[in-house]
Amino acid sequence: MIDSVTAAPLPWSEEATRDPHRRRVRAHIGGLHCSLCTGTIEKALGRLPGVRQVSVSLTHEQALVEFDPGQTQAERVMRTLTDIGYTLSDPRKVEPFEVQERALARERNRFLVALGTSLAAIGLIANLGSVWALGLSGFVFASLIAFAFAVLKNRGLLQANAGAVALAAPGIALFWLRFGGMPGHAVPWLTGLLALALIFGLGAHILRMAFQALRRGILNQHVLVEIGALGGLSGGVIGLVLQLPGYPTAPFFAVAVLVLTYHIFSEWLSLIVKTRGSQAVKKLLDLQPDTARVLRDGHEQEVRIEEVRVGDRVRIRPGERIPVDGDIVEGRSAVDESLITGEPLSVEKQVGGSVAGGAINGTGTLVVRVTAIGAESFLQQVVKSVEDARALKPGLLHIVDRVLRVYTPMVLGIAAFSFTGWLVIPVLLGDPLDLQRGVFAGLSALVMGYPCAVGITAPLSIVRGSADAAERGILMRTGEAFEGLRRVTTVVFDKTGTLTEGRPALHEVAPHGVSEEVLVAMAAAVESASEHPLAQVVVQAAFARGLELPEVEDFEAVAGKGVVARLAGSSAGETVLSGSLAFLTERGVDTAPLRARIEDLQAAGRTVIGVARGAALLGILALGDALRADARDAVAQLKSAGVRVALLTGDNERAARRVAAQAGIEEVYAGVLPEHKAETIRTLQRDAHVAMCG
Repeated sequence: MIDSVTAAPLPWSEEATRDPHRRRVRAHIGGLHCSLCTGTIEKALGRLPGVRQVSVSLTHEQALVEFDPGQTQAERVMRTLTDIGYTLSDPRKVEPFEVQERALARERNRFLVALGTSLAAIGLIANLGSVWALGLSGFVFASLIAFAFAVLKNRGLLQANAGAVALAAPGIALFWLRFGGMPGHAVPWLTGLLALALIFGLGAHILRMAFQALRRGILNQHVLVEIGALGGLSGGVIGLVLQLPGYPTAPFFAVAVLVLTYHIFSEWLSLIVKTRGSQAVKKLLDLQPDTARVLRDGHEQEVRIEEVRVGDRVRIRPGERIPVDGDIVEGRSAVDESLITGEPLSVEKQVGGSVAGGAINGTGTLVVRVTAIGAESFLQQVVKSVEDARALKPGLLHIVDRVLRVYTPMVLGIAAFSFTGWLVIPVLLGDPLDLQRGVFAGLSALVMGYPCAVGITAPLSIVRGSADAAERGILMRTGEAFEGLRRVTTVVFDKTGTLTEGRPALHEVAPHGVSEEVLVAMAAAVESASEHPLAQVVVQAAFARGLELPEVEDFEAVAGKGVVARLAGSSAGETVLSGSLAFLTERGVDTAPLRARIEDLQAAGRTVIGVARGAALLGILALGDALRADARDAVAQLKSAGVRVALLTGDNERAARRVAAQAGIEEVYAGVLPEHKAETIRTLQRDAHVAMCG
């Protein structure tokens, strides 16, 4: 008796839209080759009743289909794709790196076998007395045989390398031809065997996809390449049957081999680029931990992230990545949200604040009440946004698609016209029928008109560019965003974390009445219990100097201002203060002795922290942000390309000018509040195409 049945997961993602009469289905498609593939899918799906919109992205192998559930179902839409010959997988699941590498290895091996077949065919149709041609062909066959057996033994890729084993007999035949004197009339038969092995063996998947496309009245690149290959095969068969004197039977077979080899090579090339460019979403998903520590019934349990529910209380320990979105109900800590927001400086969080999954907790322990899970979480929303964008095409590819829709019929028409013309026109002019010239003319048009050079270059250039950007932390939401970069004439930089490192360091120490070591040690001792990012900078600087910190007995943090502490062994009531200059002034500390130095440091863009014992000023610490090592080069390269560069920051004028001068920027907009930055950008956009980097 069967108690329960677990349904297999569907290889696609279906979801509702704002329109109740529309639903959306999204899938990852395997087997896409060039833009004609996308045209095949869009045409086949567009003919289904109820399908309202179809968008297929070759660059990311994504299909996004909107349909009326009252007229058709997602199962029918997806079955149409598999009937055409493509494979489907859930777009929400990123293939592991090992699986992608195995697929690359299979396509590489397929191409190597096809390449060996082509070289063998070239060797056979070359001058049979040429030692180099026969030697090269024999070497290729021997290498392929050795390669095939090695791979079969060590990796078990039997299917991918079966073609290499099948080439053993022709390889031996080549050596016999060179050293044993095999008669030349065997060459066409050997070349024909190579063509049959490639068309119906190694390239059988191309033939199947061409057949499925023709069934639906669709002309794509698979149809075109198979017509060329079968045309070459037919020309060779005509030569074997008719035995015409001087007829190039073997070269006809070789044409079929070479055409399919080029197609298989383009398949491997496109898979390489698409695989290398598909890691952006995987990097996003890797930001979320697999488990979370949930507090239930007074106990802490480590559960899988899928088992966490809204309202659960999750504990995040220091240094851990935050697994969920939620509100802080206990604890206080500095949280590094740089991988989510791009801001390199940690943000101080306390009870009442909120955190997003993927951020990194600092030195404090937090207890978070979960507010969003699964598809509603911040990280999953970002992933969904990126995935939807991956399924959309930039305007350039729409142009390519429109060209390719008429390209294949045009090539077939030209090939048919060339074949017919070279058969009929010479006869009308009184010359004898020349079948050879007619077949060669038609084949030449088919081979030279092969569309994948057009259909692959534009999409894959976008994939390669977006992959390089993703490796540098830049995700493209749409193809239009990537395509639009070429029109940018002005680049506006933010300062902190963009031109600068975004990670403050202790740059200067100005003591007053004590030594530098004492000043830094006392400041670090007081700040050691604070979780503020700037406090941790002071502590790290003290440790870097090898200083021994006094012991702190009492500690009080004043949010946004500074800290107050009492050191062990100090007299009752004597406290040490560390914080902003305004905070020290409120506590009755006179900062006038270092006023000139303070003004110089602030003018240089430094953040100044004051330290005092009781009401006596002990000195100041100047924290600053260094210019990134590559900032000046980046600005120089933009200028050399004719791009206008500007700096937009909320810092004061003198600090902004100092950083701008270091980076080589003359145009500066300083003291701009965050809510006014967009307004400044809109003003600049009146006269230029602007990109904002921050």
